[in-house]
Amino acid sequence: MGLYALAFLIGVIAGLRALTAPAAVSWAARLGWLHLENTWLAFLGFAATPYILTVLALGELVNDKLPKTPSRKAPPSFIVRIVIGALSGAAISAARDVLVGGLVAGALGAVAGTLGGYEFRARLVKATEEKISQLLYSKTSSQSPVHFSSSLGAE
Repeated sequence: MGLYALAFLIGVIAGLRALTAPAAVSWAARLGWLHLENTWLAFLGFAATPYILTVLALGELVNDKLPKTPSRKAPPSFIVRIVIGALSGAAISAARDVLVGGLVAGALGAVAGTLGGYEFRARLVKATEEKISQLLYSKTSSQSPVHFSSSLGAE
């Protein structure tokens, strides 16, 4: 797979889960799979960095489930995802000295991941809600309320 394709894909990951991408890049650098030594991104390969980013990524996963979490398309969240996607894409391409190309590919991937992920989830929720309401409607319309509630375990 091409270098720019990998940078784009890590950007997509950043668009879906912002802190997962730098955590993955950091682990790759720490394990020696990605050579960031002597670059301004060398800090991603430091001993503590992958652990810190992994904890932050897990915290993001929990935070995203909270009802007060803003939309991923809101400007602050969207900008952070693009910046993190660009940073992660740059890290992928830094070892081959094509930093700018990886940075751009990562940023574009983050835009695609953010908007595509939002659209996918919105359609999934809509389809799931429709199926659940159809199931409930067919179940309630074919049974009396007493029979339906007893079939659910209530009496």
